[in-house]
Amino acid sequence: MATPHVRRTQSAPTAARRGLSPRSRRAGVLVAGLAALILGMPLVPAGAAPVSPESERDEAAARVEAIEKRAARAEEHLQRMTIEAEAAADAVLRTRVELARSEKKAAAATDELAAAEKAVDRLADDVATLGRRAYMGADQFGSVTALLDAGSPGEALQRAATLDLLGEERVETLHELEDVEVDRARAEHAARDAVARRDAAADAAAEAESRATERVTEAQREFDDMTAEKKRLDAALRRAEIRLLELEGARDAAAEHAAAEAAEAKASVSTLSTSAGAVAPATGRVSSCYGARWGTMHSGVDIAAPIGTPVYTPADGVVVDAGPASGFGLAVYVRHDDRTITLYGHVNRFFVTPGQAVKAGQQIAEVGNRGQSTGPHLHFEVHTGGLYVNRVNPMPWLASRGISLGGC
Repeated sequence: MATPHVRRTQSAPTAARRGLSPRSRRAGVLVAGLAALILGMPLVPAGAAPVSPESERDEAAARVEAIEKRAARAEEHLQRMTIEAEAAADAVLRTRVELARSEKKAAAATDELAAAEKAVDRLADDVATLGRRAYMGADQFGSVTALLDAGSPGEALQRAATLDLLGEERVETLHELEDVEVDRARAEHAARDAVARRDAAADAAAEAESRATERVTEAQREFDDMTAEKKRLDAALRRAEIRLLELEGARDAAAEHAAAEAAEAKASVSTLSTSAGAVAPATGRVSSCYGARWGTMHSGVDIAAPIGTPVYTPADGVVVDAGPASGFGLAVYVRHDDRTITLYGHVNRFFVTPGQAVKAGQQIAEVGNRGQSTGPHLHFEVHTGGLYVNRVNPMPWLASRGISLGGC
């Protein structure tokens, strides 16, 4: 995309940038005017109306406003790319958590089935022993044959009861065998169901990861293009704003503009506020709040800050995990005394280990740009029902600890 062009006029401010003194500029204007009178030349092109200072100032102001609107649209597009990239990564994490749960359930169901089959085998041996005893003690060979030819323990039980070949203890054994076979059938069904869910979860995780990779790659490409465009717009806006200051009579427009930019940057360093003793997750600008944005659910709060900015835990807790996390690159998870889990994603480095106790205000990591991220920031979440279960708006949880997220 071409760099936006800002018209520059060969005016006194332009001459000032070339190093001419005000006296020299006035002398130059006087000489030019005298030469025009002597030679009979007009001071403006033939047929053109003179441009008043007010008109040029209005034109510069309009140019500034137009560039500001374009830059704002570019900034919004960048935010959208960031949120969509995070949402794609979030889908991967949720499917992986579900896959892990399904794998655990499938393993438990398989173990239960193995135990049920072992119980069936044990009792089947007992029934066989009973059969042999009944055979040895039987008066009629045909009755024993009828018992041994039974198709199932239930049928054998019915025949044995009819033929009165088994005592009370033996009947109880057959009842037990019948029960464990029912348990085995139930365990087999549960195992098949659990394995099917596990396989479906694995397919869902693979599909989500494929979609996420594709979407994040696209988002990153758009982000890079839009970042370059915004950089050009910011440069054009700076030139236009300085020109406007010149037209408004600023003695040193560039210096005044730089001072205004510095003041604005200082004022927007953090939109977070804390009460005495409270510590925010990071110092920076809240770039995205919790909630639905552009048709995508943003399950946390993003705090934009330079890479290396300290990340703190707002409350005492124990580190659940710290390390690689799909989508977030690196992440830290802390479980607090109220059983809430807080997540800190996209960190550049972390300084804690799983199982480590941490105190409120302790640095646990630093802001980064790892994983599926479109700009350095901290992604902060609050989970109240376990890891990736019931992810809520972090505002009330933070507010209860004396931390405000400003516009959120």
